[in-house]
Amino acid sequence: MKSPFVDHVVLYLTSGKGGDGVVSWRREKFVDKGGPDGGDGGKGGSIIAKGNAQLWTLLDLKYRKFIKAEDGKNGESGKRKGKSGKNEILEVPLGTVIYDADTQETIGEILEDQQEIIIVEGGKGGLGNWHFRSSTNQTPDFAQKGQPAQEKKVILELKVLADVGLVGFPNAGKSTLLSVLTSAKPEIADYPFTTLVPNLGIVKYKDFQSFAIADIPGIIEGAHEGKGLGFQFLRHIERNAVLLFLIPANSDNPLKELQILKNELHQYNQALDFKASLVAISKCDLIGNQDIKKLKKLFPDAVFISAVTQQNIEELKDRLWQLLN
Repeated sequence: MKSPFVDHVVLYLTSGKGGDGVVSWRREKFVDKGGPDGGDGGKGGSIIAKGNAQLWTLLDLKYRKFIKAEDGKNGESGKRKGKSGKNEILEVPLGTVIYDADTQETIGEILEDQQEIIIVEGGKGGLGNWHFRSSTNQTPDFAQKGQPAQEKKVILELKVLADVGLVGFPNAGKSTLLSVLTSAKPEIADYPFTTLVPNLGIVKYKDFQSFAIADIPGIIEGAHEGKGLGFQFLRHIERNAVLLFLIPANSDNPLKELQILKNELHQYNQALDFKASLVAISKCDLIGNQDIKKLKKLFPDAVFISAVTQQNIEELKDRLWQLLN
């Protein structure tokens, strides 16, 4: 079964055209030559992205490739303005970035619930002939056409918004740790790439406080070049306030593993070098005390944990909370 998590969609958008202004003349009893009274055309509908904190995927938009807003109606006599076309509202999760597919420029990003961004503006309605009357032309027999519709191909990309992002190689124990820290129920198994999409969970802290943590699918060497899950998950790391590097205690070369992880992030986006971060050595229940002492010399500032035995889990929460605050 395909995952309901969709974090990248391409859409073809067309706004509504503006309604035309009309040429019309006032018709009243006992008035032979009434003045111009042609109304303005209505504005065409726009296509608008709107933040919805209840959504966590772009799944609904995956099946709406071609989206068109409603055209504005033409003006009417009696200076009556045509009805504006209905806007198309695209509800998206927080963390959605909108790009112009042709220029690659960022149109905007949705960060707050109910925040709105106009992606494609509807055409303005044309002016009716009554606007063009003057002292030298009392009977203008022309009106303005409405502005045409706009077309735009856009990319919507979801980047997970979380306080803490779990970063580690496949099978580093991220999903297990997430299940212990939160009420999330990620798939857990002893093979690489169990996690194919980001999992989000809420960590309950002291005094009824909490913070969000995301289990990002595992990095492999060369991920910044698209290897493994590549760009599918690296973009999610950008949207976490703190990075938690998870290194398994039974790794053949834990120091090199951390260096590879940091290098992959650096190669993808050098701004990630400046994010607050913490190293946690996981699976400490699998090695002896002597090995832990050796690791503590290599990683003097790390937290040594075991999700299975709950070792130092509270200390990990404390350290993360300090970094977040």
